[in-house]
Amino acid sequence: MAAPALADTPMPLTYEVFETAVAHVDLQTCPAELARDEVFCRATLNHDEVHVFAFSFDGDSPMIGFATYPMPAIPAGAN
Repeated sequence: MAAPALADTPMPLTYEVFETAVAHVDLQTCPAELARDEVFCRATLNHDEVHVFAFSFDGDSPMIGFATYPMPAIPAGAN
């Protein structure tokens, strides 16, 4: 069995890696807590939570923020 390779220093999560590895949706705007100039956001769903990732437009577009929100309740019978 192969042993995992671990780096001495953490590597930033770039948007290029995130885009190919994580199923997500593009957000037109970032939530207020993550919004600032030169930032774009993507969202994922996991059970009853929405995870929002903020990436910088600078350089390799590293992840610079993250927030989790409860999934809004969807009324019964909604399509």
